[in-house]
Amino acid sequence: MKTYYSLLLAFVVAFSVSAQKKQLKTAQKLVDAASFDAALTLLDDNSDLLRSAEPKYAAHYHYLLGAVQQAGKEFYKAVEAFDTSKSIEAKGGLNKYTQLINVSKASFINDIINYAVDLNSKGNYNEASKLLYLAYELDDENLDYLYFSASSAVNSGDYENALPYYLTLKEKNYTGSVTKFYATEVSTGIESEVDQNTYNIYKKSKDFTNLRTGLSESRLPEIVKNIALIHVSNGDNEAAMKSIKDARKFSPKDVGLILTEADLYIKLGDEARFGALMQEAIAQDPTNAMLYYNLGVVNGNEGKRDKAKDYYKKAIELDPNYEATYLNLSAVILEGEADIVEEMNSLGTSASDNRKYDELKSKREALFLEAVPYLEQLVKINPKNADAITTLKNIFGTIGDTANFKKYRDILEAL
Repeated sequence: MKTYYSLLLAFVVAFSVSAQKKQLKTAQKLVDAASFDAALTLLDDNSDLLRSAEPKYAAHYHYLLGAVQQAGKEFYKAVEAFDTSKSIEAKGGLNKYTQLINVSKASFINDIINYAVDLNSKGNYNEASKLLYLAYELDDENLDYLYFSASSAVNSGDYENALPYYLTLKEKNYTGSVTKFYATEVSTGIESEVDQNTYNIYKKSKDFTNLRTGLSESRLPEIVKNIALIHVSNGDNEAAMKSIKDARKFSPKDVGLILTEADLYIKLGDEARFGALMQEAIAQDPTNAMLYYNLGVVNGNEGKRDKAKDYYKKAIELDPNYEATYLNLSAVILEGEADIVEEMNSLGTSASDNRKYDELKSKREALFLEAVPYLEQLVKINPKNADAITTLKNIFGTIGDTANFKKYRDILEAL
């Protein structure tokens, strides 16, 4: 009886092994024929049989499963399957599928990168970032993957992950610079960028001259800048200030960085430093209307009305369609009314006081009329700007211009 059970057990084991070998052989043929759906079905249907197989068969099963999942762009599952295959082989002293996985690693990473590029093109930045980071985990010597993962994370608004990625890149002094190759065609005199193989061929040709190489622009300034911007976005002013100063060492003339630093000083309540930085930005970008507008705001807040007016007028000259400039300029002009009214109210009833009162009244009206053209231009730009229309109505009502008062009153009521 004991011999009978031993023979039966041997038969069952032999049958099981035979079945495993048969199913794996069929699955391998399907994978080789790129029939991945059929292969996945077969592997799933026989998963219990194959997972429990002896190491060489179980490793084969997980290898095939990884290949099928790679083809289906299930890259995280593929990594898990490949890792399991290698782990099984390591425990069993085997390396057949480990070698195959290692040999195809570059192709696997390339598939991940291509899919991430496709996701980025479709605006799915978050998933693209995750896949690019997966590629970096598989090949952490290639910092390009980490850089592009960080970029995609920023595009998706995922600053929580982007920040440590950028900090790692900065720590490793990553520049992303590569050698570029250039050649000038003799017949046209036009220089073009070529790949290294073409460059080597052109070096031997008389049809090309001025062959040269150069490094692409470093990505490190952008990385340091983004670190600073993320700190600003997170409200970490101390870290932001340090990062901005680091970034400006790389790019001292970067207007965006200057403005970021200026904005931080505004948040800290240091308008003097803000104004100095805005002047610095104007030196780099003298035709930027928003820079003059911001200087108008700062000087207006500091009570420097004449300077504020000059900056607002320059901003209008550069960008005559920005509504806020007209509104702010008219507001600065009209601020002078309060001083005039206060002086008028302090006068007595003597003949000299009456003359002074009339002078101040004329001065007040002149102030109103100085603001009118800017408000009227604003209404032309935006006929529904209620603030401008209301101010015009009040001005004309105050100076006794009944026709214009009614005009702007009716416009306001019609809104």
